Amino acid sequence: QVQLVESGGGLVQAGGSLRLSCTASIRMNGYGMAWFRQAPGEEREFVACISWSGRASYYADSVQGRFTISRDVPRNMVYLQMNDLKPGDTAIYYCAADTTTWGRKEAQNYDFWGQGTQVTVSS
Repeated sequence: QVQLVESGGGLVQAGGSLRLSCTASIRMNGYGMAWFRQAPGEEREFVACISWSGRASYYADSVQGRFTISRDVPRNMVYLQMNDLKPGDTAIYYCAADTTTWGRKEAQNYDFWGQGTQVTVSS
């Protein structure tokens, strides 16, 4: 069983930055990793994903150019650097693992999830 633990959320003013971290309980070799987010009253939406090697990544249009996903394979860590944050980025952010492939944007394809970390951006 894979356990994922997110950290790094908080309250930040618009235009500010945060870096989210996700720690996995086991090696994630071969797993695609992703970040999703869910705002109150909204469905969970895809934010970004990264291949198992870390050499390829893909972003939602809404965060392209502002967010960067990365991973440290030996340390079983995945990161989400978020710059130029906007009030619309306010949500709970979740780390997720896809044991089959990488690059999928649908939440139902992911096998393991963290508990989430709250990000609040004030205007």
